[in-house]
Parts: sequence; C-alpha cells; structure tokens
Amino acid sequence: MSEQQRLIEQHGLVPHPEGGFYAEVHRAKQRVHSGSATPERSAYTSIHYLLVGNDFSAWHRIQSDETWFFHSGCDLVLYSFTENGQLQTQRLGVESGCFQLTIAARTWFAAQPAQAASCSFVSCVVAPGFEFEDFELASRQLLLAEVGHSPENRSKIEAFTRERG
Repeated sequence: MSEQQRLIEQHGLVPHPEGGFYAEVHRAKQRVHSGSATPERSAYTSIHYLLVGNDFSAWHRIQSDETWFFHSGCDLVLYSFTENGQLQTQRLGVESGCFQLTIAARTWFAAQPAQAASCSFVSCVVAPGFEFEDFELASRQLLLAEVGHSPENRSKIEAFTRERG
C-alpha cells in the first residue's frame, strides 16, 4: 500500500472540491459571532488535508483566517495574491523549515506538493470555523480579470484553475 493510500484510509480522507483529500477532525462546540451579517458559528474547525503528486488545491478563498500545519511528505508550495494583486509564494515543510503559516481571510490562494512524485500531508485550522457556504472556488476568468496583470500571475492562475482553454 502506498503512503498516500495509507493516509487516506487511516484518516478517512475523502475528495475535496478544491482538489486533494480531507477529513474534518474537530469542530469547536463554542459558538462565536464572526460579523454582523453572518450567523453564529464554531469558534474554530480543523481538518487533515492531503495533496498527492501533480494534484493541486485550486484557487479559492474563505471568509476566515486559515492556519496550515505541516505533518509529512514533501514541502507544500502555497501561492496567494496580496491585496494589491502581487503573487506571493510560500513553502511549508521540512525542506523549507517552515511548519506553520497563515493565509488571511478573503485571500485567494492555491497549493501543490513541491515534488510531483510525493505528497504533502497537513492540517488546517480555520477561525472562526469553516462553513462550506464561505468557500469560493475561483473561476479562471474572474482571477484573470482581478489579478492577471503580469505573465507570472496569468501562468499561476491558468495552472491552478480546473477550467481548460
């Protein structure tokens, strides 16, 4: 059995809409208000998340901060766009020496394993807690219009959206 298959079975991971596999690990019982227009929600949630080989986490954003914690495999490369549309690249893992990083609320981001022959196994904690109605998967057209002002940005947008053409 491959390491990837072992992790999927051991942690009960299922396919995630953005790519990869996940399982919710914890949903806090404590409830909080995250803003005047949103309903009460869990104070935080956590998941295990696995990306394998050439798979990727497609460009998406959520309405809360998301902190990533590295567990095993190769480094994970995370791409995000700053508020002024600049592409930012961060690595999480043993090789980079970074074992935790946070993506700010409402930030477009995507990810992929640093090595196509490996996988990246991480955990993510979202506070206030994650709700799928806060999850926005980017369309290529939307991102190209918002932040596709440089060849590098356009290349990463095209690489990490699932539409073709």
